[in-house]
Order: sequence, then structure tokens, then C-alpha cells
Amino acid sequence: MKGDRVEIVVDAGDTTRTYEVVASRAGRRVETAVRRGVVEVSEVTRNGSVVRTARFMATRVLALVEQPMPRQDASERPLRDGPTA
Repeated sequence: MKGDRVEIVVDAGDTTRTYEVVASRAGRRVETAVRRGVVEVSEVTRNGSVVRTARFMATRVLALVEQPMPRQDASERPLRDGPTA
């Protein structure tokens, strides 16, 4: 969903670096995976095509923070004021 984002904090020797991967368009989402010592964060379209991928060595990743876009449930949506009969 547009607005989903993942922040990755990486050890860069004497300092840390922070990277962000954001779902930049409507219908896209951000997925994370850890495989063979590599952390992959990908922006994916609705049909599953990968738009872009960021890869980091798992031993260097200090934090991986997923921040989903807040979604509204049907119970949280404001009621519409309309004419009453």
C-alpha cells in the first residue's frame, strides 16, 4: 500500500547509516526477506513484480523497522451525514 516503508539501520564501521525503502505509488507494497545472510527489502507491485531491491549483509544490520501505512477499518470510518427520511 502506498506509504508503507521500511527503515534499515546498518553498521558502517565507526558510524551507522539509515536507509528507507518506501512504497512510492498506489498498489505497491514493501516486503522483507532474510536469505543466506542477506537482508533484502523490496518494493513490489500488485502482481508481484519487483520494482527495486535493497540488499544488506545480515551481520551489519542493527535494526529493521517496518512502518505500515495506518489502515482504516469499516468501523473506524466516519459516518456520512445525509438526508434522513
